[in-house]
Amino acid sequence: MRFLRRVIKLKTLCLSCTVLTLLILFLGTMAALLPAANEQTILSVRREMTLSATSPKGTFTLIMQTYNRTDLLLKMLNHYQAMPGLSHVIVVWNNVGQEPPQDVWKSFGPHPVPVTFKKQSTNLMRNRLQRFSEIKTEAVLMMDDDTLVSAYDVSFAFSIWQEFPDRIAGFVPRKHVLSPSGVYSYGSFELKAPHTESGDMYSMILIGAAFFHRDYLQLFEQLPVSIHNMIDQTQNCDDIAINFIVANHTRKSSGVLVKPTDMRNLEKEAGSGYTGMWHRAEHLLQRSYCLNRLAQIYGTMPLKYSSIMISQFGFPNYANHKSKI
Repeated sequence: MRFLRRVIKLKTLCLSCTVLTLLILFLGTMAALLPAANEQTILSVRREMTLSATSPKGTFTLIMQTYNRTDLLLKMLNHYQAMPGLSHVIVVWNNVGQEPPQDVWKSFGPHPVPVTFKKQSTNLMRNRLQRFSEIKTEAVLMMDDDTLVSAYDVSFAFSIWQEFPDRIAGFVPRKHVLSPSGVYSYGSFELKAPHTESGDMYSMILIGAAFFHRDYLQLFEQLPVSIHNMIDQTQNCDDIAINFIVANHTRKSSGVLVKPTDMRNLEKEAGSGYTGMWHRAEHLLQRSYCLNRLAQIYGTMPLKYSSIMISQFGFPNYANHKSKI
């Protein structure tokens, strides 16, 4: 009797396997007879995903101010066209009385990202900090016309800014130093040797290579006339003023230092031979003067120190690499 039961179970199992195999074959045949998926529908889904990834929060506007370095400008524009997430380029054209190279730039085209040249009536450093109507994104990337940063570094810095949208996320740190007499001086930032010190402190991120929120452009325009006059008289310190704005607004350190892997200054490649204003003998004195004047106008020193350095190869970390940036 026990043997008979086993035979019956075995036959039942074989029958079930046969039925299951026939069912799979039947379903496979029916699937082959179904109409092919609509290609346009698939493309539409892909387009929606792409558009979602490049929404205003996922894109940025590049602002680049230039003066007397057209050949270098065109090289920079060509380089930054390849940046993922870039939606628009605004060139602040400070060559008063000269036409911008729109035709030359168009002759190199077509270009994936539109470039708008904004002619200025006066050559002022703070021209770059205007609320241009072309800025449709929350994020602004400001770059000097002689600074080349790799696409990898720009994309990484943008991702860091998205984590800290109320700060300046950039590659060039500086600091203010308080003397025993109560006077502030402008200082550079040194990356210390590892395992010997915890790292230097910075209190500013220069906007010549940095991301920040477009709303800070409006706050800059609303600064007292005395600050604008100071910037115009020195042709300097607009970046220090932005750091004051951010620190005062957030009550935190104004910026986040992103350590670049490939950042170059191409100033010497300019055919005009024009060099930046930071070469002037009075440059550091002017910036120290601006620190003290801004602190006087604000009635306090809002800048706060930080030692955090975010790197693609280990972050966050202390600034502990022996070099200067």
